Amino acid sequence: MTSEKGNKGYLISIVMVAVLGGLLFGYDTAVISGAEKGLQAFFMGADDFTYTDGLHGFTSASALIGCIIGSAMSGLLASNLGRKRSLMVAGMLFFISALGSMSPEFLFFEHGKPCYSLLIMFNIYRIIGGIGVGLASAICPMYIGEVAPSDIRGMLVSWNQFAIIFGQLVVYFVNFLILGEHTNPIIESIGQGVNAVAPGSDPWTIATGWRYMFGSEAVPAGLFTVLICFVPETPRYLVMVRQDEKALQILSKINGTTKARQILQDIKETITVRTERLFTYGYLCIFVGIMLSVFQQAVGINAVLYYAPRIFGDMGMTNPMVNTVVMGVVNILFTLVAVFTVEKLGRKPLLICGSLGMALGAFGVALTFGHAGLEIVTMLSIMVYSASFMFSWGPICWVLIAEIFPNTIRGAAVAIAVAFQWIFNFIVSSTFVPMFNMHLTEGDDFGHWFTYGLYGIICVLAALFVWKLVPETKGKTLEDMTKLWKKS
Repeated sequence: MTSEKGNKGYLISIVMVAVLGGLLFGYDTAVISGAEKGLQAFFMGADDFTYTDGLHGFTSASALIGCIIGSAMSGLLASNLGRKRSLMVAGMLFFISALGSMSPEFLFFEHGKPCYSLLIMFNIYRIIGGIGVGLASAICPMYIGEVAPSDIRGMLVSWNQFAIIFGQLVVYFVNFLILGEHTNPIIESIGQGVNAVAPGSDPWTIATGWRYMFGSEAVPAGLFTVLICFVPETPRYLVMVRQDEKALQILSKINGTTKARQILQDIKETITVRTERLFTYGYLCIFVGIMLSVFQQAVGINAVLYYAPRIFGDMGMTNPMVNTVVMGVVNILFTLVAVFTVEKLGRKPLLICGSLGMALGAFGVALTFGHAGLEIVTMLSIMVYSASFMFSWGPICWVLIAEIFPNTIRGAAVAIAVAFQWIFNFIVSSTFVPMFNMHLTEGDDFGHWFTYGLYGIICVLAALFVWKLVPETKGKTLEDMTKLWKKS
């Protein structure tokens, strides 16, 4: 035990367990990308209703309804159950959702027979998983932010985003392996938002493949639920519930005895009461947190992440799943750029550069998508768009949300900010397919350039917002946030 320097191994071990929640966040939200075509074809086989594009858009995005609920509940749970036990609840919800989405017929329906009631049950299981995602998305970065020393907090919280992207890459690869030699069904439009499965489509992916994809999440979900039992509660929560001695023990293990006493004193000075009114530090504090979340989603990145195989297929790529895995690898590499530069360059420069890079990529897609001979330019534009997000808004938004709010309102403020994030995630994800497929005249590309042109404009607005309103938090303690917002 290192009494004066702290135990870095202890800190890293508990952070690694916490970021498993981020991995599950990424896994759960991206699993739909490989499964959605098989799922669509399965429910198109129902006799009692017509499975339209609108229903499929809702089903593909239904987990996000749970995310909104979970993130809105996160402040209440984090303040009453604590950060650790709230993450245990999230893990159990992930596990239930994985098994339920794999076999929604369980107990109540005939296996393999699609019907409207089964569609409702499937969506219920996806919403349950979404509640877990919503909890994890708010509480994992909060947990890491509250245990991490101020000089490496940005880097450690950025690892949560790395885990999210790694979870997406893992599920892209798992979906690719599950698909194997099979192929996704070919869906043909027959007009007015109604489709048909093309003759010769692989029956295995329609009946079984999507089930294995959803069920595979049960493995990491079970592991996370078990491991989270062995991590400590955060020192800042322990001080809020007047368990100062336990808080000091954990702070000492992480920071060393001398520094731990100083940090404990700083925490106690800012937590004079258990909570304060949400707007104690003004409206700007909450507005900045909300708009960080809104812009992170409104730039349209999840339209790419959730529908990557469909987009690459529409571009004429011969193996869309391989292209999706390649994009996942690029995303991982550029997330590492943020992890290793956030404490050197600061939060604002990365966000502004990323916004402008995303705008360039989005405008590139808008101008080239669907034009013969420009497929490589479109592909590179999508990569620039995605990579720019991964070193900026992906991780840095979570870093700022975890650290920007004062201690006494953090639980409620984070919950509100993250709820707005999932609301706009749902809006973007559920509108992408209908917006992308819009036509002014038969066969034109209006929907393609309009969708990505809109995302590009929002990226430019995001850069202006960060430049004008977002404070730089590099090197500041969580307790410094109280002073920062009191001054403003």
